[in-house]
Formats: sequence, C-alpha cells, structure tokens
Amino acid sequence: MRAPYGSGPLAPAVLAVRGAALLLALVALAHTSVHGLAEPGLALVFGLLVAAGELIRRDSAAGEREPAPLAAAGALAYALLGESAGRPTTHGALQVIAVVVVAQALCAVPRRARGRRRDADRAARRTLTVGFAAVCFQPLYHSGQAEHWFGDGPYFPLFPLAVLALTALCDAVLAALLARSAARAEGPGARPPYGSLLVDEVRALAGTGTAIGVTGAVTALGVAVAGPWAPAVLCGPLLLTQVSARRYAAVRTTCRQTMASLARATEIAGYTPPGHARRVAALATAVGRELGLTGPRLTVLEHAALMHDIGQLSLVDPVAGGATALLPAAEQRRIALLGGAVVRRTGAGPAVAAVVERQADPYREQPLAARIVRTVNAYDDLCGEGVGGPLGALEHLRLGTGHDHQPQVVEALGRVLARGGLTPAGAG
Repeated sequence: MRAPYGSGPLAPAVLAVRGAALLLALVALAHTSVHGLAEPGLALVFGLLVAAGELIRRDSAAGEREPAPLAAAGALAYALLGESAGRPTTHGALQVIAVVVVAQALCAVPRRARGRRRDADRAARRTLTVGFAAVCFQPLYHSGQAEHWFGDGPYFPLFPLAVLALTALCDAVLAALLARSAARAEGPGARPPYGSLLVDEVRALAGTGTAIGVTGAVTALGVAVAGPWAPAVLCGPLLLTQVSARRYAAVRTTCRQTMASLARATEIAGYTPPGHARRVAALATAVGRELGLTGPRLTVLEHAALMHDIGQLSLVDPVAGGATALLPAAEQRRIALLGGAVVRRTGAGPAVAAVVERQADPYREQPLAARIVRTVNAYDDLCGEGVGGPLGALEHLRLGTGHDHQPQVVEALGRVLARGGLTPAGAG
C-alpha cells in the first residue's frame, strides 16, 4: 500500500527544493515590497492568468499528470516579457517571481483546506522553474546583451526559444528529483533510478510541455505588440487543450480501475491469494524502472502484471495457492493464452494482451515486459509456497535462469528487493 503522502520525514532532495524555492520567494517578495510594484496593470493581468490556471486545475489519480498548463504558460509569458505595446517593461526577474508566488499562494488556500498535500512541491517546482526563466531572460534582454548576441532581426526569436529549452530541462530535472523522493513511500524497492525518471520527464515535454512553452512565448510576443489584452485571446487554445487532456486522463484512469477490478476477480473467486496481483504489479513496475523502462512501456508492464492471472478463471479447479509458476509449462501457456484473449476484450490494448499471452514462453522468446511479469509472478508464488522466504525464492529463480528466467531480470529483482529490504512478498 502507498503510504500517505507527507507521512514520515521528508527526503533531503524535497527539503532542498522547498528550501531553495522558499528562499527565492522571500527575496523576491522583499525586493518587490521595498521597490514597489512596477507596471501594476501587467502584474495584475499575469497574476490573474496564473491564478485562473491554478483554480481550474484538478488533482489526478493513479499517477496521471494533470499539470496547470494555463498557469505555467502565463508564468512563462511574464518571465519572457520584454515589451508591452511597443514600450519596454521594467518589472524585472524578481517581480516575476513575486507575482507568481502570490498568485499560487492565494489559490493554495482553498486547495490546502481540501487536503491537497502535494501542492507544496508543485509550487516549489514552478517557483524555481519560472525564476530560472526570468533570471535568464530579463537581465540579458534589458541590458541589450541578447540583442548583441542574436541581433534584432529574424534570429532574435532564438533567444527566448533557447531560454524555453533550458527552462524545460530545468523543470524535468526538478520533476524527476521530486518523483524519485516521493517514490520511497511506494513500498519495498519502489525507489526508481533517477536516470529513468529523468528520461520519462524529458519525453513528456514533447506533449503538453511543448504547448506550454510555445503558448508562453507567443503570449509574450502578443503582449509586446498588442498590450495586456493579448493573453485573453492567445491562451484560449491552451485552455481547450487542458480540458481535452483532463478527459483523456479520466478515460485512462477508468481503464486502469477496470483492469484492477478484473484482476481482483481471481482473488474473490479463490484462484489467487489476496493481494497477489497488486504485489506483482507494484514489484514488476519497480523492476521495469530498474531495467530502464519508462513512459508507455512501463504502463504496459504495469497493466499486464495486474491482469497476468486472469486466465485462471477458465480453470474448473483452482491451482493450489494460485501458484501457476509451479504448473507444467504446457498448462502455464494455456492459461496465459486464455488470459490474453480476455485482456483483448477489455480495451487495455494489444500490447498488454501480448505480454499476458507470452508470459509463460521461454524467456529467450519473450519481450522484456513478459520476462519481468514471469519472474516477479514466480517470486511471489514461491514466497507463498514457503521455499525459504525471499532469499530462498531468489535462489530458486537464479537456478532457473538457464531456461525460465532471464538472468538480468532476476538480478534487477534482487537489487529492488535489497533496496527495500527482503521482506516476504505476501506481507501487507
């Protein structure tokens, strides 16, 4: 079971991110208080844009991303704003940070009252990301250094684009760092390698991240030409994108809940021990991350692990203890093929069905996801059969690396279990 977020001590990485964001926010607020608010009209427009984006954001379940693209684009646009209706702006980098911090703080009050504990990390990440963009853009633009480097012709747009690219990389680094720190509450061995998470975050930038960056840059250019009314027109498409992304996330969440319910059917019918599918899915996902799987490939692995035993519902008599790993190879393949046929009718996708169908094949003929499901399922079955506990189960798997289990998968499983402690798979 996942521990409630925020229970227990915070990881050093989370404390460092929050501390840096808090220090930056305090400096920005103090500077703005002392020197006054430059161009209050523009500050109000972009503050309201960030606040509106935060208010319409909804927290997502089951790990689905629900960023606040409208808020992020508005904050980036303010950071990249050098002119308004043809006149140079004077707000500077610290005022950008102060406006974003105040807008987030005002929106955090109702969300905090509803128990949204993760908002602190999200706010810290945005503060640092927007601060990075503003510090890179504002001094270079107003000092004329950017124009000296890029000229004022067709190459000048490369300057904000370069700032956006560096900002996106900064955001991905922070997101992966926070995700890895949060994963330590997921259970034994759930802390994935940082490199895999960083690759996952960088790949995610190709979707909503690109839309946010482009909208932020276009909004800043629009304000430079048309004045503070431009955001009302230019951010409309991103608002529609956010609504569409929310609906897509809702469909994915419903699909995952359906698969989890089907996976529990084998437990309710008495074919598998309680919690078996959940344990295999959690441990298989951790092993997949250990082996470098990210994004859609990791999702396919998780869904296949949840559904890997659904074929047992075709059996007249349940397997003793639900331990299919101890059955003859031909019977294992029959159950796997029946399970794959069921999965193909659930809407989970052909990739998930293929993994379920091939989990009982010799590992040299399997895709990596099927090798992981086969090994982790066998580990959980062996722990339930009392073969000497987790160490005995791992030793049994190592003896089967000649035909049944890929050595690299078994060793990755061992590393994951070692990081979380070699506890019985059925515990909890």
